[in-house]
Amino acid sequence: MTITLHGYWRSTASYRVRIALGLKGLTYGQVTHDLRTGAQRASAFLNFSPQGLVPALAIDGDHVTQSLAIMEWLEERWPEPALLPAKSYDRAIVRSMAQLVACDIHPLNNLRVLSALRANVHASEATIQAWIAHWIETGFAALEQLVDRHGRAFTFGDHPSLADCCLIPQIYSARRFSVDLSMFPKLVDIAARANQIDAFRLAAPDQQPDADSAPI
Repeated sequence: MTITLHGYWRSTASYRVRIALGLKGLTYGQVTHDLRTGAQRASAFLNFSPQGLVPALAIDGDHVTQSLAIMEWLEERWPEPALLPAKSYDRAIVRSMAQLVACDIHPLNNLRVLSALRANVHASEATIQAWIAHWIETGFAALEQLVDRHGRAFTFGDHPSLADCCLIPQIYSARRFSVDLSMFPKLVDIAARANQIDAFRLAAPDQQPDADSAPI
């Protein structure tokens, strides 16, 4: 069996999938698509990722795009260790937390949106920074409340879940853009705990083979 992750070291969506692969104990190869140069729009990549977005995961010739779908695919193929709880209500809560990050915070702050703000509405860097902070803070405020209700060591209970796979990359992004996280102590504590685990630590952007110091 061959598993290949098509991604980019700073892509938080790719980061989510790297965490999930690590938590499942799966060995995989990586193909990088440098978002700064538009490599993700090359025709060869568009053949199996029509949006020209990372990540995409290939397993023995089958390709799946979209990080949440990829992680659910991994969960179904390799159910242990579980990234979703046993009870249906609990699974719904974990999915809602994951989607809060992946669907409501991240898309508003990804490279395509920030580039469009700069190019189409001529937003200043100060405006861009305020935009990023606003959407991260709004989403994290809601997630902090959900963790208060449902979390313990991690976002839901005492074991990492799909929600943590989404949260930790978003914390990385928040810190990268100098967003004040002091209002979200539960999320910060979870991130510190998670990053003591190899699956999270080794998935970090600066641990990737394509990592560099150039700006994006």
